[in-house]
Amino acid sequence: MAVEAETAWQRLDLWLWCARTAKTRTECARQVAAGRVRINSQRTDKPHYKLRPGDVLTFGMGSDVRVWRVLALASRRGPASEARGLYEDLSDPASDPGPERAPP
Repeated sequence: MAVEAETAWQRLDLWLWCARTAKTRTECARQVAAGRVRINSQRTDKPHYKLRPGDVLTFGMGSDVRVWRVLALASRRGPASEARGLYEDLSDPASDPGPERAPP
């Protein structure tokens, strides 16, 4: 399940893959290397960045900008329901038209 040590860390590209932001880990690494991910408001281009619980990620997902707080580190790439437990979505809900706000 999730690794629960205070000094624990996980590679950024591996965590993004486990959180299901892309289909492949290589694709996650390319997004990071292109400078499309910010950690705690600082741009990074290092897929091997040591990500820790509590870090805040800002990145593009499709046409949306996502802001996620890391809650846990992943031990595997599981189903989407398990992946949602890895982060807290801090994105502005007004910019995300959910099913209740979708236009008719």
